[in-house]
Amino acid sequence: MATTTTSRILNRLIKCRNFRQFSKDVKYQKDPSKNLRLVAFGTCGICVGGISLWLRNKVDFGPALSSTVLALEPRQKQDDVYPVSDKEQRFQSFASRELDGQIYMTMQDFLESVTEENPRPRIGRFPLKKKDVDHMLDNTPKKRKATKDLFRSIWDKGVISYTEYLFLLCILTKPKAGYEIAFKMFDRDGNERIDRREFLLMEEIFRKKAEQDDEDEETVSLLTKYKGTPDSEIKVQETTLLRYFFGAKGKDTLDFNTFYTFMDNLQSEVLELEFYEFSKGMPRISEPEFAHVLLRYTHIDDDEREIFVKRVKERMPEEKGIDFQDFKDFLQFLNNLDDFEIVLKMYTFAERPITQEEFGRAVQVATGHKLHPHVVDTVFKIFDRDGDGKLSQQEFIGVMKNRVYRGFREYLRKPIGWAGFKACVKKELKHAR
Repeated sequence: MATTTTSRILNRLIKCRNFRQFSKDVKYQKDPSKNLRLVAFGTCGICVGGISLWLRNKVDFGPALSSTVLALEPRQKQDDVYPVSDKEQRFQSFASRELDGQIYMTMQDFLESVTEENPRPRIGRFPLKKKDVDHMLDNTPKKRKATKDLFRSIWDKGVISYTEYLFLLCILTKPKAGYEIAFKMFDRDGNERIDRREFLLMEEIFRKKAEQDDEDEETVSLLTKYKGTPDSEIKVQETTLLRYFFGAKGKDTLDFNTFYTFMDNLQSEVLELEFYEFSKGMPRISEPEFAHVLLRYTHIDDDEREIFVKRVKERMPEEKGIDFQDFKDFLQFLNNLDDFEIVLKMYTFAERPITQEEFGRAVQVATGHKLHPHVVDTVFKIFDRDGDGKLSQQEFIGVMKNRVYRGFREYLRKPIGWAGFKACVKKELKHAR
């Protein structure tokens, strides 16, 4: 019986994705003696971990070990292997189309990549032909018909490149001021419009910001690549966004007001999907559900998140609810966290806890908008640990920055390889008790 139980535990541990990554790390070692030592060390570790689990608990861990702890690839070179960032991994996971060896997202893929934990099940990617893409582009909506559901209306009848994916991620996390400055930088004649070439340059700058490229990576910016090149010779695969902004011939121009409307509509579209996921089609979400939304994509684990939610339920037994407009106002305010943090320090020296009145005033100074008092009160109920009616700004800022970047931050990456496998064992042991 003991042998059977231990065997079942080891089989489940071996299926852990971190063990597969650890096995890949072994393969990349050039020194055979190192391979042997790694394999021996890994095997001993598995045996000790599995037997320890059985001896400590003496129960069948089948259900407890059924979940997989996913570990992101490190951003470092391993011999000939191309370094893959966490964003590129996510793009590859959700992208469902392929054209001439290049993978692309649809609008549906993009929305799912920023609102879902895992991509929908599929077998491979759908191969596109040039005529398929041409047909999609010919049916791209006109930008003058700006709508709040542009991506949902196009759905799977459009294509997004990897560079555009990173650019769109920036749009979801940056305030209006950042893009207004970028527009002015590339607006050579001061008419508050940019052409297709200038847009590609701006896209590249925000792509590099999103990727946070290391100095030793060999990247060539579009600014250098296309300097002095006629527009007709710039070879970039036409995508739905380029067609939407610059027309079939690529000769249209884009003014900032139109682009800002596009930004605002995209942010609203993503937030709307998140809101209605919790509201189940109703006009309001409860305060505990609001807490769930705020704590998504953060470093807070499931157990601690439940503590936050329970705190809200106890302190706000009578639910008033939060409507979409108030929900949107607060989530868009988070894109101005840096400015808010500066203003907050001016109000509250030495980073002391702040009151709801000080919080609301700081938000208005930083963004020019007022938050609904009930939303501010709910936020305080979530983050006020000791119930003194004040907020620890250090904790609030740290958690909300995690939320804004949707987990795409270096310190949020989970351990990989052997370290990740040990973390997997520890987590499963904790939940099995």
